[in-house]
Amino acid sequence: MPGTSPSAVQQFTPQFYGCLTRRADALFELTDAVLCADGPVRDLVGLSPAAEHRRGHGALYGAINHGRVEISRLRRALAGLPLPRAADGRIVLGVDVSPWLRPDAATSPGRLFCHTYGRGKGNAQMIPGWPYSFVAALEPGRTSWTAPLDAVRLGPDDDLTTVTAAQVRDVVGRLAAVGHHTAGDPNILVVFDAGYDVTRLAFLLAGLPVDLVGRLRSDRVFRLPVLPRPPKASGRPPRHGPELPLADPASLPTPTVTTTTETRRYGTAVATCWDRAHPRLTRRGGWEHHTGQLPIIEGTLIRLVVDRLPGERRPKPVWLWHSTADAGSADVDRAWQAFLRRFDLEHTFRMVKQTLGWTAPKIRDPAAADRWTWLVLTAYTQLRLARALTTDLRRPWERPAEPTRLTPARARRGFRNLRPKTPLPARAPKPARPGPGRPPGRTNRRPAIIQPVGKTTDRSTAAGSEGPTG
Repeated sequence: MPGTSPSAVQQFTPQFYGCLTRRADALFELTDAVLCADGPVRDLVGLSPAAEHRRGHGALYGAINHGRVEISRLRRALAGLPLPRAADGRIVLGVDVSPWLRPDAATSPGRLFCHTYGRGKGNAQMIPGWPYSFVAALEPGRTSWTAPLDAVRLGPDDDLTTVTAAQVRDVVGRLAAVGHHTAGDPNILVVFDAGYDVTRLAFLLAGLPVDLVGRLRSDRVFRLPVLPRPPKASGRPPRHGPELPLADPASLPTPTVTTTTETRRYGTAVATCWDRAHPRLTRRGGWEHHTGQLPIIEGTLIRLVVDRLPGERRPKPVWLWHSTADAGSADVDRAWQAFLRRFDLEHTFRMVKQTLGWTAPKIRDPAAADRWTWLVLTAYTQLRLARALTTDLRRPWERPAEPTRLTPARARRGFRNLRPKTPLPARAPKPARPGPGRPPGRTNRRPAIIQPVGKTTDRSTAAGSEGPTG
């Protein structure tokens, strides 16, 4: 398993402490309290009685609200850690957005309407909150571990595609700077779920050593290359060929490549693909301010059909678009198998929310929310580095697990026993008295301002024109 040696844990801890430039001791001990607390983290004040947090609850809130974390330095430290790779040595990155819902925080700025799924079919809701875009390295095989590398909060004036393109570009640049990707290595594979404009992302990320794979809606219509023109044809030559309506499989032409793979979980998986498929772009959305002729972004359209899916009697086909044109059988199989690994991010989101308490605090300031987000990601990273070093303290009703197969939650149970063996750079607290606070009987003369929710400016004018360089 990558990154499970004692040296990796001992080297990362001082690096993390060096990224804390204000109230470092309180922030460091707060992260240790998240890792060593009994049970899931329900709120911030519940972490103050932990033995690893030697300061009072006032220092805890002061560190979150007024501390400082050098995020750029912490990003470089995360990029320098050992990363999981596919069987061919390729790095696979997963990108997704997870919301921090704050429906009752009327005075918190920067909130957007976040799409959430309710209980039952068709019960999706739009709830105010802070959406965060995460990038993590995915591991091969069935696992619940990922390696988070970056997190960016989306603001009211941000365009998701533009922010994601810049985020992926920065992550790839940091991986190349630390030597994880050099000239001659296989391209980094970046996987997106539905909701991303993967073809526009391929245009914005042109020139980077990356291959993109994204899920498509089943009602999309793609185009094939232009057919050869008959002799003596008149008129302007067309730019797009025959249509590929994804909702009408009977009208699809003969596929370019077809692969069949036997799997344990899904039965027989059949992937059919059409080469040089591209969408017909229009001047709206992200292309509204594009100068010059709209580009033709060609790739490989993949239709994946499996025998069975958990919870579904008749699985529907999954449509994917791969940014690599002229993809062979190996490229097609690698693309859809990497897409299945993208769902490991859902396990990471559930772990940081339900166990590490990422969305538990009632924080007003978005900057403090960013600070807490990076503390939680750092705690998760320490668990990943120490997962093979911790003891499995399983419940009586749980099945035994090998040390290399512990889940993040079970690895966290034994981290308290491992903590004394890791560097502890935080200094002991100094005696202090609490402040006087607000005088009795005096009301608050500076009430917080009610903040709007959603977009506050025209996103199309804020995005401007974009090109291959982003």
